[in-house]
Amino acid sequence: MVLAQLGGSLSRALARMTSTTVVDERVLGDCLNEITRALLQADVQFDMVRGMQASVKRAIDLGTLAAGTDKRRVIKGAVVDELCNMLDAGKPAFAPKKGKPCVVMFVGLQGSGKTTTCMKYAHYHQKIGFKPALVCADTFRAGAFDQLKQNATKIMVPFYGSYMESDPVKIAAEGVERFRKENCDLIIVDTSGRHKQEAALFEEMRQVSEATKPDLVIFVMDSSIGQAAFAQAQAFRQSVPVGAVIVTKMDGHAKGGGALSAVAATKSPVIFIGTGEHKDELEDFDVRPFVGRLLGMGDLPGLMKKARQVVPADQQPDLMKRLMEGNFTLRLMYEQFQNLGKIGSIDQIFSMLPGFSSELMPQGHEKQGEAKIKRYMTMMDSMTDAELDSENPKLMKESRIIRIARGSGRPVKDVLDMLEEYKRLAKSNKGNTNPQHISKSLPPELLAQIGGIGGLRSLLNQTVSKEMGGGDR
Repeated sequence: MVLAQLGGSLSRALARMTSTTVVDERVLGDCLNEITRALLQADVQFDMVRGMQASVKRAIDLGTLAAGTDKRRVIKGAVVDELCNMLDAGKPAFAPKKGKPCVVMFVGLQGSGKTTTCMKYAHYHQKIGFKPALVCADTFRAGAFDQLKQNATKIMVPFYGSYMESDPVKIAAEGVERFRKENCDLIIVDTSGRHKQEAALFEEMRQVSEATKPDLVIFVMDSSIGQAAFAQAQAFRQSVPVGAVIVTKMDGHAKGGGALSAVAATKSPVIFIGTGEHKDELEDFDVRPFVGRLLGMGDLPGLMKKARQVVPADQQPDLMKRLMEGNFTLRLMYEQFQNLGKIGSIDQIFSMLPGFSSELMPQGHEKQGEAKIKRYMTMMDSMTDAELDSENPKLMKESRIIRIARGSGRPVKDVLDMLEEYKRLAKSNKGNTNPQHISKSLPPELLAQIGGIGGLRSLLNQTVSKEMGGGDR
C-alpha cells in the first residue's frame, strides 16, 4: 500500500489520542509530537512539519471549545486539514478534453520511469475514450525508441520515432504533425533524460517545447529522492513551463511523503502517482481522498468510480442500498473481496475501503495478503446462507465455528480471525455510510436545516446517484 508505513504511524497517533479518557493540552501535544516524528521519518522538510504543527495548535483552542464538543473529532479534523494543505499545490492542472487535439510533453531525469509513465498515461486516457499517440523524442538513451515501441504495442496505440534521425526536435515536430493529421486527441511526447541536471538537457527541452508548443508539460519524478524533489522540480520549472507532476515508484519508497510535500511547495500540482510497473498502476492524485486513505478513512467516492467500470450496472443500486442502510453482512464482505481483483490491485483497493488497516496488506507482502483474503473466502464458502446474511455473525456459536473450520480445512483460529476482521469492517462501514451514525456527528442546527435524518438520507442518496452516474475525468 502506498506510504503504508507513514499512514500506519499517523493512524496510530490519532487512535491513541481518541482512546484517552480526557483530551487536554498534554494529549494534544503528545499526538502532534508523534505525527511530527512520522512525517520527519517520511523525509518531509523540517520547516514544513514545524509549520503544520503550529497551524494545528493555532486552529485548536481546547479551552474555548463549548461544553459537549467532541474534542477528538476537532483535533482529527484539524490534522486532516493541515495534511491536505501540506500536499496541495493550490491550483488545478490542465486537463485534456476528448476530441480536441492536445500535446503533452514529458520531461524528467533518466531513471525516473518517464517512458513507462508515458505509456500508463496514454492507457489511462485510452480507457476513458481518448485517442492517444506516443512520440519518442529521446535520442540520447540507447533503446529508448524500442522501449516506447513495445509499450505502445502493448496498449495498442500508434507511435512515432526514428532509428536514423538524431535530432530530437525534428522527430518531435514531425510526430506531432503526423498525429494531428490522424485526428489523435492526445499526443504524448517523450523527451530525453540525463543522469544529472545538465545544461544541455534543459536547452534540448526548451527547443522541443518551442517546436511542439505543448498544451501541458508533465515533470516525472522519482519519489525515492524525498525532499530533494523541491530543488529538482524548481530547476525544471525555470526551463520549461511545467504544468503538472507525476511522482513515480510510490510503491517502494518510504520517502514518498517527502517528495509529495516538496513538489507541492513548488506550486506544481501532482496529478498522478505511479504505484508499479504495470499499465494500470497509475493512480489519480486528489489531495483530500489521498489523505483519507492514508489515515485509514477510506475513499468511497473514488472506489465507486472504479467500481463503475467493473460492477454490472444492475447490481450497483443494490450494493449502495445495502451500504447506506449499514447492512454490512459477511456476504457483502465476500462480494467486495470478489470485485477487488477486477477493480485494481488489491493493496490499492484496500486503502480505499474505510477501516482496512495497512497491516492486512503490509508493503512488500501483497502475495501473503492475497492468500489471507482467499482463506477468508474459502471459509465463507463453508457457511450457510443464514450465516452469510446474518447481521450479527460475531455471536456465532462455537459448534458452528468448528463446523466452518472443518469444512474449509482451516484451523479454528483462522475462522476467529476472519470474524474479527469482519467485525472491524462492519463497524467502520456502519459509521461511514449510515445516516443515523453520520447525523450524530453533525451540529443540531445543520441537521435541522437539511431536514433531519430523512433529509440527510436523501442528500446522501443524491450524492451516490451522482457518483454512480457521473462522468470520468
